[in-house]
Amino acid sequence: MDAEVAIVGAGAAGLSLAHRLSRTAPDSRAPAVVLVDAPPGPLRPPRRTWCYWEAGAGRFDAAVTATWRHLRVRPPAGPALDGDIAPLRYKMIRSDDFERLVDHDLAAAPAVRRLEATVEAVEDVSGGALVHLGDGDGRTRALRARWVFDSRPPGSLPAARTTLLQHFHGWFVRTARPVFDGRTAELMDFRTPQPADGLSFGYVLPVGRRDALVEYTEFSRRPLTADGYESAMRQYTEEVLRLGELRILSTETGVIPMTDAAIPRQVGASVFRIGAAGGATRPSTGYTFAGIQRQTGAVAAALRRGRTPVPPPAHSARSRAMDAVLLRALDSGRADGPALFSHLFAHVPMRRLLRFLDGRTRLHEDLAIGLHAPIGPMLRSALDLPTLPRRPFDGP
Repeated sequence: MDAEVAIVGAGAAGLSLAHRLSRTAPDSRAPAVVLVDAPPGPLRPPRRTWCYWEAGAGRFDAAVTATWRHLRVRPPAGPALDGDIAPLRYKMIRSDDFERLVDHDLAAAPAVRRLEATVEAVEDVSGGALVHLGDGDGRTRALRARWVFDSRPPGSLPAARTTLLQHFHGWFVRTARPVFDGRTAELMDFRTPQPADGLSFGYVLPVGRRDALVEYTEFSRRPLTADGYESAMRQYTEEVLRLGELRILSTETGVIPMTDAAIPRQVGASVFRIGAAGGATRPSTGYTFAGIQRQTGAVAAALRRGRTPVPPPAHSARSRAMDAVLLRALDSGRADGPALFSHLFAHVPMRRLLRFLDGRTRLHEDLAIGLHAPIGPMLRSALDLPTLPRRPFDGP
């Protein structure tokens, strides 16, 4: 079995790249692509909700559940901070809807084939790579491809000076009475009890007056137990939001590494990593979907032009350097996370902060935003970084 491109993993990154490669200009040839998806079970990505922001219509709008032009941040005490982000829209997309949209488009793209198999190894060979596959019955075979893009989570994180985990548990709820403001997404609600180390906040994405995704999130070194998440969600929905009687329609749980590690994007002459495995996650926030689109868009463009399709960094060197300082300040306890983020949202327009988080601000804008961060803790953390060794992360 041969292909020009093999994509390993059918999560957000794998599906996004397959979708881009299936859509070529009328005067260009679509490469032969095989998208390898794990069989149902623990190796398949769990159901997820992804959020991102963009101006105007986007390529995946048909799968978007809801959008908002108003965002809200709630400090630990005091009035809420509301912002209008127009012309941007904050968009929520659920992985099931995203996969259905991509499946529909791939069905009309004969150059893309889907294959269900367990990837046992990826091996560089002369002129390409071999993807060794197992079918669950003990039989193995190999898929040869000129280029392989692997989106599977790596077995371990690279050594870093700072690694925190963004871990969360959320409920899609339906309440007995209309309690949500469907026009506004609650981006960070710091009225949650704060952990001894790190920070926590609530997150509310309403899709109607009685329906919403409600999540509890922490930035810390270790996830909670299942009972810990359950307790945190009960406290947030009952004591903070006071939602009253509700029904839990579905749940989601996740852990996103927030690290200043140098994540390799090329791991062989013809083998590359994409998505979170290839550094698409913004270290300071955990947002990944927009980074995936920038990365896969560049890969598809390189393939169309006949160039070596090395995935580019999803975030600029300046953005990653600033994120390293922030992570160090939070992990060392020098910076009070809720106070830091609340102060930023109080003094910087939300639209500009979102542009900053996308790496679309200029140096003078970055410096102006930095003046609203706690300068002493940030400066001490920046001076710390060159002296800190990079250590392997010992896992959750």
